[in-house]
Formats: sequence, structure tokens, C-alpha cells
Amino acid sequence: MISLLNAMPGAVAQGLIWGIMAIGVYITYRILDIADLTVDGSLCTGGAVCIMLMLKGQNVWTALAGALLAGMVCGLATGIFHTFMGIPAILSGILTQLGLYSVNLKIMGKANQAINVDKFNLLISLRFIKNVPFYKNTILIVALIIILLIGFLYWFFGTELGCSLRATGCNDKMARAQGINTDLNRVLGLMISNGLVALSGALLTQYQGFADINMGRGAIVIGLAAVIIGEAIFGKVFVNFGFRLLGVALGSIIYYLVLQFVIAMGLDTDLLKLLSALVVAVFLGISTMRQRALNFWIWCRAKIGEKGGRSNA
Repeated sequence: MISLLNAMPGAVAQGLIWGIMAIGVYITYRILDIADLTVDGSLCTGGAVCIMLMLKGQNVWTALAGALLAGMVCGLATGIFHTFMGIPAILSGILTQLGLYSVNLKIMGKANQAINVDKFNLLISLRFIKNVPFYKNTILIVALIIILLIGFLYWFFGTELGCSLRATGCNDKMARAQGINTDLNRVLGLMISNGLVALSGALLTQYQGFADINMGRGAIVIGLAAVIIGEAIFGKVFVNFGFRLLGVALGSIIYYLVLQFVIAMGLDTDLLKLLSALVVAVFLGISTMRQRALNFWIWCRAKIGEKGGRSNA
């Protein structure tokens, strides 16, 4: 139990970092209604660009900006595949993700790159969780970044361009009939989403002290888990759009706290990916199973009513 409590701050920090990625997934999955698999590659791209810029002597803010722009370029590639070339969205993401594997190898020069917190002025680090001044605490810094991002996204999606982007995901044909360029909006949404995912990858790289070519594998499952858990727990409480984004970030924290708990209970770490997939599958199927159970209950009530009416007759 003590080891579990000691591991909780680290789990919260990781949950917050992945929460930024989950917000990016929310934009494509819920707002644009696109299952974008680019994130498995763009997360690593953000980490690779960030770490290489810092190793080349750039400061941390330049490295984060470079990672954000690199992620937006990844989203642009997926958007072009989908809109200009007419490739289905899910296949477009797979193609971009596949190509990014080679791109990320070229960016880093090898399969992984390490960065030492003692030699570089990192914004966050695993070592900044405990026994550091509050202004250097990783949890506080990432929480502030999330609040700023949510504030910006809340403002942006309230503008005319943001509303047209939401309309594109809500009803594509109606949006096009109103003169909205739906293809441009899809590309823009994919760019914003993957920019946030790459920013999350850059922060994750600093936190763990290295970038690895496989660090983004399965990221879409973690992002979906955070979205689904956040909606399931906070969906009826957080109605406002900004609070929904906050709920997604909190869902990511809950996901990592649950993982930490099951690991402490002795679960084989080789089964974590399977556990993540089952969590997403269960939460995605809850609404359907609930509706089927309701329909079955109504059918049973109707049958009972019919039998009761016949006996009375």
C-alpha cells in the first residue's frame, strides 16, 4: 500500500501529460467524428523533434514549439490524404503513421535518444515530482499547460471558424449546404489534434528523459480510454464544452491511477495493453448494451401485459 501511495504522484503526472494527447484525440473522435490513427506516429514525432532541438542547443520553449508545428504537419499530411486524394480517414491515418516511423528514425538518427535533466534545462522531469520548489513541480506545470490549452480551445471553438469546424463533424452535408468548406475544416481539425498530440509527446519525452521510436505505439487506445472514461464519469456533470475537455484530461488521470492500482495488485505488466483494449471496448459498448437491456425490459413488460390481458379476458 505504501508503494502504491508513493507511485500516485507519478501516475497523476503521466495522466496529465497523456491528457493533452487525449484532448487531441477528442477533437478528431468527437468533434470531427474521425477515428484518426495518426496519433501513434505523431506522438513520437513530437518527442523526437523536441529532444533533437534541445540536443542541438535550442531552449525548451523553442523545442516545444517545434514539436507542435511538426505534429500539425503530420495532421496536414493525413488531411491531404483524406480530402484531396479521397482516401478514407482511417486508412489515411494508417498511411501517415506508417510513414512517420521512417521519418522519426531519420529525425533521431537511431531508435532512441536520451536527454539528461542535469545537463539540459528541461521544463518537466520525473525527478521534479517530489522535493522540489512548487514552481518546478511537474504536476503543477502540466496542469497549468492544460488549463491554458482548454481556455484557448474554448475560445477558438466559439469563433466562427471553430463553430464551422464543429458543424462539419456534426452534419457534413448540412454544413456544406451552408457554404462551409468542410474539407478545409477537416484538415484544420486534424492539424490541431495532432499538434496537441505532438506537444504531449514532447512533454512525455522530457518527463521520462528519452525519446523512443515505439513510444507512440498504442497511443490511440490510451487516448480513447481517457475520452470514454471522462465522458462516462463526468459526462452528465460537465455539460459546458470547456468542462468536457477538462473531463477528458481527468479521464486520463483516472486511467493511469487505475493502471497503477492493478500493477500494485500484482497484474502482469505484459497484459497492460490487453487491459487497455478491454477498458475501451467495455466503455464503448456500454451505451449499446444499456439500450439493448432497456429494449429487452420493454419487450418483457409488453409480453407480461399481453398474458395478463388474455387471462382477464
